[in-house]
Amino acid sequence: MKSAGIKVSQLSAIAFTQGPGLLGSLLVGSSFAKGMAMGLNIPIISVNHMQAHILAHFIKKNSDDRTPQFPFLCLTVSGGHTQLVLLRDYFDMEIIGQTLDDAAGEAFDKLSKILHLPYPGGPLIDKYGKTGNPLKFTFNKPSIAGFDFSFSGLKTNILNFINKNQQADANFIESNRDDICASVQHTIVEILLDKFIKAAKEYNVSDIAIAGGVSANSYLRSRLTETGAALNLNVFIPPFEYCTDNAAMIAIAGYYKLKSKSFASQNIAASARLDFDKL
Repeated sequence: MKSAGIKVSQLSAIAFTQGPGLLGSLLVGSSFAKGMAMGLNIPIISVNHMQAHILAHFIKKNSDDRTPQFPFLCLTVSGGHTQLVLLRDYFDMEIIGQTLDDAAGEAFDKLSKILHLPYPGGPLIDKYGKTGNPLKFTFNKPSIAGFDFSFSGLKTNILNFINKNQQADANFIESNRDDICASVQHTIVEILLDKFIKAAKEYNVSDIAIAGGVSANSYLRSRLTETGAALNLNVFIPPFEYCTDNAAMIAIAGYYKLKSKSFASQNIAASARLDFDKL
């Protein structure tokens, strides 16, 4: 509010995350939103966390900032979700593919544990991978029908690979850390992009976007930019501050709901496992 130059009395509504997420955090947020809105006598707006990640693409710092044009595809990748979403309008979203087991971010964290890296391991795999050879080691890619994803088999494949090589060389991980990280990262990103580009062609969209915490991964950002340029697709990548969980994405979702007067009741409850098509 200080940055926007407004007072509390000028607020039109309070937007908050109903879910999905950690229930304790959701209860704190929803309770605060209800209390503040009641005190100010203004409405509350419930927001779906995953929808908000996508709508972060419509945050404009400047009036001429580019935004995706409907319809477009968004690949949402985080620690808890991997979803391929077709957007026809701000809240007309359809999941056309999603992970059948581990999310991409979860896979990064589990694989980093195998490599003896501290949590959260995704940013560290990204860091060490920058100086490694992404083609040094080859890992299996799952054969999953349609636009769904699977990362559990890849995790097992890499675990077996590490165990086998450590039996022959106890220092295998330390000696090959950067190349392993680069190869693991390359495999995960290629799995994501293979489905993403296939879907873009099938649904005949020219705009594609990424969202969620893993969209901060530098290798995913660079490979998507390269692929989009080669295929003449308009690529939208959020600024780093809008990749991980942030208040701005909840606010922009609330803004579009405010325009349609889509308000929530004070009786609404937080939900740790809120379905994507709710809200």
